[in-house]
Amino acid sequence: MSENRIRQIAIVGGGTAGWMTAAALAAKLKKSCQITLIESAEIGIVGVGEATVPHIRYFNGSLGIDEAEFMARTKATFKLGIEFRDWARIGDAYIHPFGEFGRGLNGVDFHQYWLKRRQLGDETGIFEYSLPVVASHAGRFTFPAPGNSVLSTFGYAYHFDATLYAPYLRAYAEARGVRRIEGIVRDVALRGEDGFVESLLLDNGTRIEADLFVDCSGFRGLLIEGALKTGYEEWKHWLPCDRAVAVPCETVEHSVPYTRSSAHDAGWQWRIPLQHRVGNGYVYASDFVSDERARETLLQNLEGPALAEPRVLRFVTGKRRKQWNRNCVAVGLASGFLEPLESTSIYLIQAAVTNLLELFPDKTFDSDGIAEFNRVMEIEYDRVRDFLILHYHATERDDSDLWNYVRTMPIPDSLAYKIALFRERGHVVKYKTGMFLDRSWQAVYLGQRIIPERYDPRVDALAPADIDRYLEETKDIVRRAANAMPMHDVCLGHHIGAVQ
Repeated sequence: MSENRIRQIAIVGGGTAGWMTAAALAAKLKKSCQITLIESAEIGIVGVGEATVPHIRYFNGSLGIDEAEFMARTKATFKLGIEFRDWARIGDAYIHPFGEFGRGLNGVDFHQYWLKRRQLGDETGIFEYSLPVVASHAGRFTFPAPGNSVLSTFGYAYHFDATLYAPYLRAYAEARGVRRIEGIVRDVALRGEDGFVESLLLDNGTRIEADLFVDCSGFRGLLIEGALKTGYEEWKHWLPCDRAVAVPCETVEHSVPYTRSSAHDAGWQWRIPLQHRVGNGYVYASDFVSDERARETLLQNLEGPALAEPRVLRFVTGKRRKQWNRNCVAVGLASGFLEPLESTSIYLIQAAVTNLLELFPDKTFDSDGIAEFNRVMEIEYDRVRDFLILHYHATERDDSDLWNYVRTMPIPDSLAYKIALFRERGHVVKYKTGMFLDRSWQAVYLGQRIIPERYDPRVDALAPADIDRYLEETKDIVRRAANAMPMHDVCLGHHIGAVQ
């Protein structure tokens, strides 16, 4: 009924989470309710993640955002995948691509044919059959094409400057009626009868009342934890990295359409290429290395001069026990944190906002809707968690205390089951909820030397000579398609040239 409709929404915190939330709610709810966002210039943007996954294109597209304009304003580049160096063994490297490995045949996945050919002595790597991998190594990019050609077998995402993305979305949201208030929340008032958030008291004495509150206050979780004491499920025993030191540097290497993750003794270093600089950071476990040594490692592995002083970020990997509690929904770092190894932070913001809109409440705050939101988001977090643990656990490295720990640690039963199925028969566990599809799991399994003991017996329906021909034709098609692509920086320049 209309008297129960949500009329006032208060978002606490700006940054990527706050302004993604504000922009999406404003676009989808139109002006059916007033949206107020409270943020303070005194509280900086964490900005750990500047790399994304392909889902961000659909988020931006749903808002009607022009891609070329967005990329020009946020100094963005294209991304076809993530390269992992020195993860399984020192000297190893592979790319987790946003695309397929070849194409299945007769209802059987492509990698099963590759497995049989490998068992017969062929040493060609699976990654030579992936167009985004081959294009990435060549520094090339083009847009996917509809239809059945090899250009339909991949997707792409972006690298962008997170400190520019939030202001870009702010302008979008404010143009659609979102009201921004400068201030710091000093107190949170709860209703006596049910413990719902009633109002916020700002440092300037302003009191903000709302029906629905969205907590985008970052790690501290001002509402979801500070006021509502929701609780936190910590995962440090599986993901021991708890700090990051980050710094931008000048660009020296040629423009490439992929993120790089290089494993070090106590963690890993990211490289994110933007138009105007390179984002770098060392994610590390403080139990295994000092802050000073981590800082030195990062600075010693920059490709060009640093553009700022390195800054250290502290975090606890895990998630809130509830991400929607009473009339408060946590989004972004307030809801939990999973290190940016697979660029999942912005995806999890997007998932929370999307599910909030699909389950948007009225003032009665139906418990079933809240429970469903929490169920879906719990699955999202758990499946990303398992995927990240896989990178650490599937290693043969024994050269440092961290790698010895993660290689031998007990892992979640859900992940142990997935690994066992793939190792035994090359089968990838399928699910509907969760961001990483079969091809992503295949890439990390095979890239980190988890090679199945046997292949799908249906492969034997095709003669070995026909399998050879099928794989060689696939490799040739991929190579020729990649060579026909323009260089990444040329394609980027053409795409955004009219906007700049």
